[in-house]
Formats: sequence, C-alpha cells, structure tokens
Amino acid sequence: MSKTLIILGLVIVAIGLAWPWIGRLGLGQLPGDIIIRRGETTFYLPIVTCLVLSIVASIVLWLFGR
Repeated sequence: MSKTLIILGLVIVAIGLAWPWIGRLGLGQLPGDIIIRRGETTFYLPIVTCLVLSIVASIVLWLFGR
C-alpha cells in the first residue's frame, strides 16, 4: 500500500514538472471543451479532453494489465 502511494506521488510530481511541455500538446483546448467567460469569471469544462485521457489511460492499463 505504501509503495503504491509513493509511486502515485512520484507520478504526480513528474506530471507537474512536465506540465509546460504537456500544455503545448493542445490538451484542454480541444473542440468540444466548454469555456464560458463572463467578466472576470471563467468556467471551464474539458469534456473531450477528459474522454481522450480516459481512452488513453484505459488502453495503457489494458496493455500493461496482461
């Protein structure tokens, strides 16, 4: 259990460090993502980005889960 938490923490840190490069991939700005701006308030709902990440994660887990 503790080994899993340590690995999960390291993965989160790695994603945080790689965020500037991940942002250049265009995730979060896909067609179908909802962005509403009114005054100084912004509401962001990344529907398509979540679907794409879910599909990729499912494929990776399926491939390595064998």
